Amino acid sequence: MAILIVAEHDNHSIQPATLSVLTAASTIAAHTRDGELHLLIIGHECQPVVAIAQGITGLSKILVADHHIHQYPLAENIAPLIVSLVQDQAQYQYSHILTSAGTTGKDYQPRVAALLDVAQISDIISVESADTFKRPIYAGKAIATVQSSDAIKVLTVRTSAFTAASLTADSLNKESLTTEPLALESQVPVVELAAQADSGKSEFIKAELTQSTRPELTTAKVVISGGRGMQNADNFELLYTLADQLNAAVGASRAAVDAGFVANDLQIGQTGKIIAPDLYIAVGISGAIQHIAGITGSKVIVAINNDADAPIFDVADYGLVADLFDVLPELTAVLKVKN
Repeated sequence: MAILIVAEHDNHSIQPATLSVLTAASTIAAHTRDGELHLLIIGHECQPVVAIAQGITGLSKILVADHHIHQYPLAENIAPLIVSLVQDQAQYQYSHILTSAGTTGKDYQPRVAALLDVAQISDIISVESADTFKRPIYAGKAIATVQSSDAIKVLTVRTSAFTAASLTADSLNKESLTTEPLALESQVPVVELAAQADSGKSEFIKAELTQSTRPELTTAKVVISGGRGMQNADNFELLYTLADQLNAAVGASRAAVDAGFVANDLQIGQTGKIIAPDLYIAVGISGAIQHIAGITGSKVIVAINNDADAPIFDVADYGLVADLFDVLPELTAVLKVKN
């Protein structure tokens, strides 16, 4: 039996989330003892991604579906491809299908599970055995232990709960995970998959991407977030200035997003992005349960709020009861001097 990991990428580089999914898959394989790890790369002109995958520790095989219909990750085309591999028992015998619990994975994995007539287990944070996993429920207030009797387990992984798998080639850039093709001494076998027909059920229209020189929110080591206490969009400039001093990503609570202070791609929480930075600074955020669910993996949480009874202080390692409009300029000035 083998474990199938579906890679997350942009046809040029592998997303760091995939390396964390590989760690989860390796843990499952350790419980099965003889489980191989197969990485599925679905894209168009994605050979740079294949080159990077050659440097990932622990892979037994790389499957590549390189076709123009996969230039954009449409779930209606991805799900049938994955199911066709699982159903090809002559070549592949998969016991688990894993991907990250990101936007794309959440889109196609339920379709895969439905087509296979099995249950999906979402957002796992721990592997107890080959068929038993832990996942948060009630916005992280409780942890459920789920055991599946399905022959094929369809899983999404909360990547902040798993460390990233290592790369065998030292010359690979672990931050961007981009590289030129490498001539490794022992390359992982690559299997080119036959092209499939377009399902015709969906069509890519356009993508509107936010360009930023700051780190990606889900992978940043330092994150600074603002809430309703920021009062308006202009005041977020205080956070941007401070973030530049700390090389930090900027996020926001749902209240700030709903108020129109920032775009919704910055939202952190149960209905936003789940993060686990080394340092999380919450500014003017009261600490609703939905927001706390997105930051509990942070190593250190710092809260700045003028309300001493704000729930955010219950989870903060360090708290400062003060007016953010006094604290942020002073903190930024101190950091400028030190830098």
